[in-house]
Amino acid sequence: MTGSLSVLQGGRSRQRAHPARRRARRVVVVLLLAAAALLVLMASGAQGPATVALRPPPVVPARAKPVPPAPPRRGNYGIALAPAGEQVSVKLKLPLASGLLFDVHTGRVLWQKNPGKAVPIASLTKMMTALVVAARARPSDRVLITSDALHYTGSGVGLLPKGKRVPLIALLYGLLLPSGNDAAIALADDVAGTQTRFIALMNQQAQALGLRCTHFTTVSGIVDRGNYSCAQDLALIAHLVLRQPLLASIVGSRSAIVPFPIKGGKLYLYNNNPLLVLRYPGTDGVKTGFTDAAGQCLVATVRRGRTWLGVVLLHAGDTSTEAQRLLGAGFAKLGQS
Repeated sequence: MTGSLSVLQGGRSRQRAHPARRRARRVVVVLLLAAAALLVLMASGAQGPATVALRPPPVVPARAKPVPPAPPRRGNYGIALAPAGEQVSVKLKLPLASGLLFDVHTGRVLWQKNPGKAVPIASLTKMMTALVVAARARPSDRVLITSDALHYTGSGVGLLPKGKRVPLIALLYGLLLPSGNDAAIALADDVAGTQTRFIALMNQQAQALGLRCTHFTTVSGIVDRGNYSCAQDLALIAHLVLRQPLLASIVGSRSAIVPFPIKGGKLYLYNNNPLLVLRYPGTDGVKTGFTDAAGQCLVATVRRGRTWLGVVLLHAGDTSTEAQRLLGAGFAKLGQS
């Protein structure tokens, strides 16, 4: 009996020891898990709460369907096109394919009609031409006039001297005031070597800026096929032009006299922006355009006091009349009439 009792006591002793060992094992497991977590954090370089890496939005192909500007969107230049809290109410009697009235400072939209509709834009194309030239050349440069620039159609400066070098700044005036297609070709050839290469730069710039309904097939806008944009993209392009001091000075000029290697040594140029021609108060830009397919096109900006409004009109019945009605309504709404 003594031996049996001894065995039973030993068994109870071992059974009482098991819970202690289990607790010890649990403590060890917890410590191991904690150590493993610490090692993972140290390996990943984490020093605080986990963060989520935000990816930039995917680049939209140049031929993507236009997207309405309902959600605000920003480009590299910081302007956002977004609907205003109180929009201007204007009923235009003349035909208009697409249009936009916006605050140049903020991009706030005051009025719109089909702002994301992609249509031919004629010489409004030259705003992007000017931007690419300004980014890749210097105002002091001189441009060689080749035979390529003399073989143009449509509007032109018309006095480019073959084989001579002319001031680049004079060609920019010729590009943006009388809308010279010959000036566009000369500038494109000088910057990129060929028009084809320059057009590729234009499309690269449009893609980099996140323009959603813009594509170029010409340096001047004379070709309609495949050369298109929309009111919302053109408003953003115009904003960029106005942020370049040299380009802003050019598009705001009613006329210019620039040195040029021709008889008399001067070139006289005149802006065909109808608001500048009519001396509409505060007008300071930007560009006109016309082809049969594009109709009358205009991007214009006007300052009054601290208010700066822009209007985009595509395939319009009368850009001068429609622009003045929209701008007048906008300034009246904002107390700057």
